[in-house]
Amino acid sequence: QVQFVESGGGLVQPGGSLRLSCAASGFTLNYEAIGWFRQAPGKEREGVSCISSDDSTVYTDSVKGRFTISRDNAKNTVYLQMNSLKPEDTAVYYCAVPPSCASYYDLPRYLEVWGQGTLVTVSS
Repeated sequence: QVQFVESGGGLVQPGGSLRLSCAASGFTLNYEAIGWFRQAPGKEREGVSCISSDDSTVYTDSVKGRFTISRDNAKNTVYLQMNSLKPEDTAVYYCAVPPSCASYYDLPRYLEVWGQGTLVTVSS
């Protein structure tokens, strides 16, 4: 059974940093595109970043220069390093497997089952 476990969220002050982890079980993510997504209160789920099997990356405009996605194949885990956090980054963060990073932002439109996510709260 394929399962993702997201972790690393918490409460952080504006300007602070967090590193989120997405641990996969039931399959090997080495050869997959993996995306990070988030859902803020009262808003639709949106794509944040994606890493391809060749380690190329894409980011939504609002996090470029602040967030970094990476993978550790030995640990079957994908990370999202988040720096210079802003209150508008407050959301539940999820990881999932899109068909490709070229269209990862579309995944929330049709993926019905998501993991538990990890809550990030940016507040003073």
